[in-house]
Amino acid sequence: MAGSTVSGIGSNIDTQAIVQALVNSQKAPKQAQINTQTLKATTTLSSIGKVQAALDAFRGALQTMTDSNTFSGLSVKSSDEKVATVKASNGAANGTFSLVVENLATASKVSTQVYAGGAGSVVNKTDATTTLSISQSGKTYDLKVTPGMTLQQVRDNINSQFGTVGLSANVLTDANGSRLVVTSTKMGEGSDITLGGDSGIDTGYTQITAPANAKYLLDGIAMSSKSNDISDAVSGLSITLTGVTPETGTSKERSPIYLSLTTSAPTLKSGVQGFIDTYNALMTTINTETKVTKGADGNPVAGALTGDATMRGLVTSIRNELSQLSGQGAFKSLAQFGVTTSQDGGLLSLDDKKWTAAAATNIADLSSVFNGKDGLLARMKNATESFAKANTGTLAERTKTLTDNLNKLTTEQSKLDERMTALQKTLQDKYNAMDTLVAQLRAQSNSVMTTLNALNKAKSDD
Repeated sequence: MAGSTVSGIGSNIDTQAIVQALVNSQKAPKQAQINTQTLKATTTLSSIGKVQAALDAFRGALQTMTDSNTFSGLSVKSSDEKVATVKASNGAANGTFSLVVENLATASKVSTQVYAGGAGSVVNKTDATTTLSISQSGKTYDLKVTPGMTLQQVRDNINSQFGTVGLSANVLTDANGSRLVVTSTKMGEGSDITLGGDSGIDTGYTQITAPANAKYLLDGIAMSSKSNDISDAVSGLSITLTGVTPETGTSKERSPIYLSLTTSAPTLKSGVQGFIDTYNALMTTINTETKVTKGADGNPVAGALTGDATMRGLVTSIRNELSQLSGQGAFKSLAQFGVTTSQDGGLLSLDDKKWTAAAATNIADLSSVFNGKDGLLARMKNATESFAKANTGTLAERTKTLTDNLNKLTTEQSKLDERMTALQKTLQDKYNAMDTLVAQLRAQSNSVMTTLNALNKAKSDD
C-alpha cells in the first residue's frame, strides 16, 4: 500500500503494523482500567491531603485560642512598658495592680586575666590537652583546650558546646589586651559562675557582675524573682520586667505604674472574627473539593470528593457542635451574638448590628460559650479528633488506602507491560516464520515458472 512501511520481506505485508495492532487491542481494555483508577486515586489522594492540611490548621487555631485565652475578653495594659509589659493567659480576671520595680534580676558574669596578645593569644602552649571547667548552680561543664588553641577559639567552643544550657562567652579587647568574659542566661541569687580546671585560663579570673534577684513591689507587697519574666505572681498574668521604676522628686520615691485587665468588647469581637475566619478556611477547602462545577461544554463536573461519606461526616460533626447551646449566661449560642451561616457553602459571617446590641448587655456570656471543657473550642476539637489523628484518624486511613491502591496499580501496570512485551515477541516470531515460508514458496514458484518458460521456449524453437 502506498505510504506504508512493509516489514515482511517475503510476503510484502506490513507484519510489524499487524503485530502492533494486535498487541494494542489486547492491551487497551486493561490499560484504560488502570488509567481510570490511577487518575481517580491520585485526584482523591490530593483532595484528602488538602482537607487534612486545612483540618490540622483549624485544630491548631482552636488550640491557640484555648492556650491564649482568646475568649476571656480581657484587654491587658501596662501604664509604662519601659518598666514592665504584661500578657494575660488562662485564669486571668479583671483587676488593676500597682507595680514598683526596685531592681532587675541579673546574671553572673566573670572575666579572665588579660592576654596581651589579643584574641589570637595562644592559651595552651603545651603538647597536652587541658580542661577549662565552668560551674554554675551545682553543674560543671568541661571544655577541652587542645594544644595551640587561642582565646578566640575557646570563646567559639564555649558558645557552640554550651549555648544550649545558657552559657555564653565573648572576648573583650582594649589597649591592654583581650580577656574572656563568660556569662549565662540564668539569673538570680545562687547562679554564680566559677572557673576551674587545669588550663590556666581560670587563673586570676574575677567576678564582674554578681547574680541578683529582681526586687519589686506588687500592690505594696515586697516580692522577689530569680528572673525578669514573672508568671506566678498573679494568676493568669505574665509580667516581664523591662526596667527599674524611675525615682521622682527630691524624696526620690518611686511612683508605681499600673497593670490593668478589663473586659473588652472589641477584644472579644476580634476573637470571634478570628474563629469565623479559621472556620471558613476549613469549610472553603471542603466545599472546593466536594462541589459540582460546570465544564467547558456546560455539563456538570463532580469534584474529587463529591458525595464522599467521610466529608459528609466531618461537616456534620462540625456543624452539630456549632449549633449546640453552651455557657452559663443568658446568651448561649453564637447566633445570639450575630454569627450567621450562609445557605451556600455554610460559611459564617458576623452581623455588626446584632453583635453591637448583644455586646452592650451580654458580652460576659460569650466567654463561657467558647471556653471550658464543654465550650465550643473544646467540643470542636473533640468532634474532629477521630478524623484528624496523624496515623489512625479517618483521613490518615483514607490516605494509606489510596496510597496502597496506587502502589498496586503501579504493579499491575508493570505486569501488563511485561505480558504485552511477551505477546509482541510471540506474534513477531509467528509472523516472521510465516514470512519466511511465503518467501520459500515464492522461490519455488519462481523456479517452476522458470522451468516451464524454458520448456515452452524450446518447443517454440522446434
